[in-house]
Amino acid sequence: MAPLTTIEWKNNCVRIIDQTKLPQERLYEDIATTEAMYDAIKILKVRGAPAIGIAAAFGLYLGIREVPDTTVVSVFLKILKKKAAYLAASRPTAVNLFWALERMQAVAGKETKGHTTFQLKNILLQEAIKIAREDAEICRKIGINGFKLIKDFGTILTHCNAGSLATGGMGTALAPIYIGAEKGKKFKVFADETRPLLQGSRITAFELMAAGIDVTVICDNMAAVVMAKKGVHAVITGADRIAANGDTANKVGTYGLSILARAHEIPFFIAAPFSTFDLSIKSGAQIPIEERRAEEITCGFGKTTAPKNVKTFNPAFDVTPHANITAIITERGILYPPFVKSIKKMMQ
Repeated sequence: MAPLTTIEWKNNCVRIIDQTKLPQERLYEDIATTEAMYDAIKILKVRGAPAIGIAAAFGLYLGIREVPDTTVVSVFLKILKKKAAYLAASRPTAVNLFWALERMQAVAGKETKGHTTFQLKNILLQEAIKIAREDAEICRKIGINGFKLIKDFGTILTHCNAGSLATGGMGTALAPIYIGAEKGKKFKVFADETRPLLQGSRITAFELMAAGIDVTVICDNMAAVVMAKKGVHAVITGADRIAANGDTANKVGTYGLSILARAHEIPFFIAAPFSTFDLSIKSGAQIPIEERRAEEITCGFGKTTAPKNVKTFNPAFDVTPHANITAIITERGILYPPFVKSIKKMMQ
C-alpha cells in the first residue's frame, strides 16, 4: 500500500488526518480558517516538522483569502504579517513552521509590484501547494539517499513518527524503509512507543502496518534490551531543528536513544530536509524547547496515572549532540562529521 496522505488542498479547504484520533479512527478534517489551523498544529492534529510547515503555509493563505480584493496591497501585506505572527506562536521548536511562513511572506513581498491583492492571494495559494508538492519530492530523495545507508541492514529502530503522517510525502526517517519496500527489501522495524503522547505506537505502527511493513511496538524503556538482544542494525529518527554544528532537536527520548546506540556501537542516523537546518543557531543549547501541559503526563488519554497536583516536567523535545550522530540524511545527500563543515558545504 502507498504511504498515507496526511495533508492536502482539497475542495477549497486543507484536508488533514486528525492524528489525535489514531489509531482507533482515521478521521479526515477540513480546515477552513487560520484559527482552526492554529489549533490543529497546537493540539497535534497535524504534527511532524515538514507537515507543520505545509500546514502553516496553507494556514496563512486561509487567513488572508477573505481579505477584500479591493484592499490596498500595503495594507494586505500588514494583515499577512499579522496572520503569520499568529501562526508562528502555535509551536516554538519546529523550524519548518517559521521557514514556511517566511517563504510565503517573501513571495508576497517579491510579487507586490504590478499585482493586485486578488492576484497576490492566488499567488500565495499556489506557493502553499508548491511547498506541499516539493516536500513529497524531498521525502523521496531522502528515502533514496537513506536506503543507500541501510540497504544491507535488516532491523531498524525508530522513535516518534517521521513517516508519511509527519510530512507531505513518504516521510523522512521512514522514507528509506518505504524505498526499500518498493525494491523488495523487507525490513523489520521496532517502533518506540514515544511517551507521553505515544506517537510511535499510535501513528508509526499504524502507518507501517497500513503499508505492509513488519513493525513491533516497544515501550521507550525497552530500547536498550532490544538493541542488546534483537540485533538492531541502525537507529533512524527525524528532526525538528538542526543547529549549525549538527546538534539536533527531535521528540523527547531521541537523546537517550543516541546514547544507547553509541554504547551498543549501532549507527545513529538523522533524516531531515534542508528546511530543518537553522544556521542562525550555532548549537543545540540555543534551540527553544517547547514544554507542554502536565495533563499529558498525569492524565494521558483520559486516565489518571499520577497523584493530583504532582509536579511534572514535560518537554516535547530534547537535543541530541552531534557527537552521537553517525550521519544526517537529506535530500541533497548524506552529511558526515565534522558537521560544521559538511552542513556549511551543503548550504552553499
